[in-house]
Amino acid sequence: MNAAQQLLDDPRLATLLAALARTGAETRIVGGAVRDALFGLPPHEIDLATTALPEAVLAAAREAGLKGVPTGIEHGTVTIVVAGAPFEVTTLREDVETDGRYAVVRFGGDFEQDAKRRDFTVNALSLTPDGKLHDYTGGLKDIAAKRIRFIGDAATRIREDYLRVLRFFRFNASHGEGDFDREGLHESIMARENLSRLSRERIRAEIIKLLPARRAPEIMRAMSHAGIIEVLLGMGYPARLERLAAFEAARGRQGDAALRLAAFSALTMEDADRLRLRLRLSNDEHARLVAAAKTLAALHGIERPPPVSHLREMLFLCGSRAACDALALAFAESRAAPDDQRWREAAAYLEETPAPAFPIKGADLVALGVAPGRALGAALKSLQAKWIRAGFPRDPAVVQQLVEDAIRGNE
Repeated sequence: MNAAQQLLDDPRLATLLAALARTGAETRIVGGAVRDALFGLPPHEIDLATTALPEAVLAAAREAGLKGVPTGIEHGTVTIVVAGAPFEVTTLREDVETDGRYAVVRFGGDFEQDAKRRDFTVNALSLTPDGKLHDYTGGLKDIAAKRIRFIGDAATRIREDYLRVLRFFRFNASHGEGDFDREGLHESIMARENLSRLSRERIRAEIIKLLPARRAPEIMRAMSHAGIIEVLLGMGYPARLERLAAFEAARGRQGDAALRLAAFSALTMEDADRLRLRLRLSNDEHARLVAAAKTLAALHGIERPPPVSHLREMLFLCGSRAACDALALAFAESRAAPDDQRWREAAAYLEETPAPAFPIKGADLVALGVAPGRALGAALKSLQAKWIRAGFPRDPAVVQQLVEDAIRGNE
């Protein structure tokens, strides 16, 4: 049994295939699940292609007591939920017209034709319910070589959808080894200006998927050299990303897409704003990049991590995530070795230490006679600064003395 055939051991998939068989149409597992299984990677989801029309798929699901959702029915895709697991089922299609962004399609019934309209050979394999693997484009050979290659003429595939340029680099980052397919790289470079025609949301989705990948630093450097990053992001710093990835690896951490984006293309808060516009970042993503850049501002150029007192101050003033992000970015700008014990200990401290909690509230000072308003604000600000300088004490007697000093300073 090959790795792809093991997909058929999923009882939920067996239930779905049995339901679809009642339509009398042919159904196969296609795309990423087959590809990833053959690459030795865990499949994230299992997608199916069928000769049945979407309405017949939904009817078969209802008859089997399964939930069907018309998630993309205008393009032939419905989602069937089996025991809590979603499966996308798409009717075979043929392209009628493409403009590099959108395609007009019609439903078809030929699995070979459907395979040849896909982007890369490794994505065009299909598996029948009896375990037979179909390869119409040479995908098995390319999987063995860990090579990402466009189906047929690369320029034609790219003109059908310019997003395929980004997918070419993404799959090289996650699945490929060695040199790029020469034709694919050449045609991707030739088409780079057309990437500006794509929606920012589609570009963001590909970049966010690419950045955590195994070869992301190497591939992002290649994209920068090819002039693609200039079109997408405006600027990039490959060396920063490479050093961040080395630091992550030395600490046994997985690649973090948002942090890697910051390393690659955000030195300042203005850079974070630029990326928000270029990629339509979510509010959370943008806020994270802004906080990291703001916290990093005091760390540019350091060659050793800040002392513990400074790390505690970062935790208190900026929060754990911004402090951790800024330290990692500061390392990426330094010349320290990835396994430098001082940097690793500083990173561990920030991850494991709760942010100090300021023990005094405004109401506490009001109760001691400080008038609400400007005087209260000034007293709190003075008290907080003294508490930080004192090393974030928690001893009630020490805190009380700081309070008294702050009140006397505002009398």
